[in-house]
Amino acid sequence: MESIRLSYNSNHNIRPDKQVTMFLNCLLYAPPIQNAHIEGELLVCGIMGFIQLQAGYKGEYMIVITGYQRVGTLMQNHDILRATSFQILPIARDTNGLSSQQLEDEQAYVHLIESHLKKNGFYFSYRQAQVQGDPNNWREADTRFFWNYFLSQKLISATLNSRTHQDFSSFILPVIQGFVSISPAVINHRAVTFALISRRSQERAGTRYFSRGLDEEGNASNFVETEQILLCDPSKSLVQDNSIRLSYVQTRGSVPALWGQIPNTRYTPKLWLNANLSDEKVIGASRAHFNQQKKLYGPQILVNLVNTKGYELPVGQLYAAIVKELNDPELKYVHFDFHHECRKMKWHRVQLLVDQLEQDLRNQKYCVYDVTDPHSPILRKLQTSVVRSNCMDCLDRTNVVQSTLSRWVLNRQLREVGILQSTEVIENDEQFMQIFRNMWADNADGLSIPYSGTGALKTDFTRTGHRTRIGLVHDFNNSAIRYLKNNYSDGSRQDGIDLILGKYQVHAGTSNSPFKATPTTMMIKSVPLVCVSAISVFFLVLISPELFGIESSLLQTFCISVILTVIVVCWLFIQQNGTEFVDWPKLLPAAQKHHVDGEAKNVIVHHN
Repeated sequence: MESIRLSYNSNHNIRPDKQVTMFLNCLLYAPPIQNAHIEGELLVCGIMGFIQLQAGYKGEYMIVITGYQRVGTLMQNHDILRATSFQILPIARDTNGLSSQQLEDEQAYVHLIESHLKKNGFYFSYRQAQVQGDPNNWREADTRFFWNYFLSQKLISATLNSRTHQDFSSFILPVIQGFVSISPAVINHRAVTFALISRRSQERAGTRYFSRGLDEEGNASNFVETEQILLCDPSKSLVQDNSIRLSYVQTRGSVPALWGQIPNTRYTPKLWLNANLSDEKVIGASRAHFNQQKKLYGPQILVNLVNTKGYELPVGQLYAAIVKELNDPELKYVHFDFHHECRKMKWHRVQLLVDQLEQDLRNQKYCVYDVTDPHSPILRKLQTSVVRSNCMDCLDRTNVVQSTLSRWVLNRQLREVGILQSTEVIENDEQFMQIFRNMWADNADGLSIPYSGTGALKTDFTRTGHRTRIGLVHDFNNSAIRYLKNNYSDGSRQDGIDLILGKYQVHAGTSNSPFKATPTTMMIKSVPLVCVSAISVFFLVLISPELFGIESSLLQTFCISVILTVIVVCWLFIQQNGTEFVDWPKLLPAAQKHHVDGEAKNVIVHHN
């Protein structure tokens, strides 16, 4: 399915044309809307899927892609597209039986979905890798990165149901969240296509402080698979078919342990971790994670970039202890204190890490697939292991290191296909390096925004190859915005993720609202407002006491003392009860349970 056309009436309920009438009737059991006036038509570029909200027992919502931007073309003329606009369409919805609170909740759910779709990057292709003659075989999609897998369940279940004999495969469109960039280039008079594809995992998706470490099944927070692709043709080829295809894969993911941070309005939130490696649940989560990674990618080269002092130290120590405890010959652990080694803006020193890993990088190789003869394609080389990098957030430091490793590998690939001579380096081709650096910097931003709420830090180095003072100012601004968003708006972002991925499912008609605040909560949340108001009044009394009818200095001193007391009390209350002012997730508050220090009990963060 590349596009369908839907009609809608004055209530925005869908009225399909003949192409999809059977689709809706068979799949959704949607009753026809009689005598409805058609007001307009909507071109649908793809169906993300379906979701049930409060009015679910009277109809569902269909989430559709209504606009896209072409990113570029890869093998076999497969266009990669970025979704640019969406609509959430009610199907035969009837809200007459809902209370006013349920109607408010319905709008809140829809807003969460709209916000999630608007603020993140989603990519798709109408034609995936061709398998057994089927150009749209969704069954081959990796469910780790199939972002709309839950939304597509109605389509998938109906297709797999042998009793219905209906195949909705043409409507199932796997969508990834992450980053994709494709750019044609010329290196040494040879035409190439250079691409970067990063796919974020939906298995433990979340925002920065609400998703850290592993879950008990071994899924890592902020796990991303990044593939760098180089396409070219043999040196004497007269056509550009991109018949020689090279790729290099890296992964990133949160430190593979049971740990997290509890936001409490302070710049550095409270750190917790479970270091009881004698507990099978603790070490078992790490073992499960690495077993899965080895099965998918082969031996792991683990690059840990966290600080060796300060509040990051315990996390690094726990990681090293886990690798030691597992005693697995297929796990190589390297700790590179990025901030220490590259201090005072000496970012070129990241080359020390490359030098340390050089033999491993040579041994792991990369993929080379030659389809010069389409009837006899040859897999000339295969990547045998993967570098798994991490810092605390797996964003800024991680992206710098990944781009550096990819550049080293790219030099070897270009020499192998004869584009570079053995003594040449791609760094001397400034035109291509501009493409390379910008692509990796854009990748950093594209992966940072869904997790931290802002673009990445340190992108000035990625874009220019140098650390700059303007970049430092940019990082300071982004850090301040991260602080505000991570403390005061990430709860809503986490709710949107949990809702669209099916971690939280709305039970139609339920009367209990997850969004309704208690009077106590509202009183507590008013304390910062009281504090700010008291500060304003303090300066007014200090500068213009006559505005309040204060004529004597003694009365002015008394009023200032009282106001200062209010300010100090409010400030101390905020400091002591910082977690009460954080925007916590409302849909899955129980998900904030944490195992601490290997004890049997849980630390539960209460939020209303």
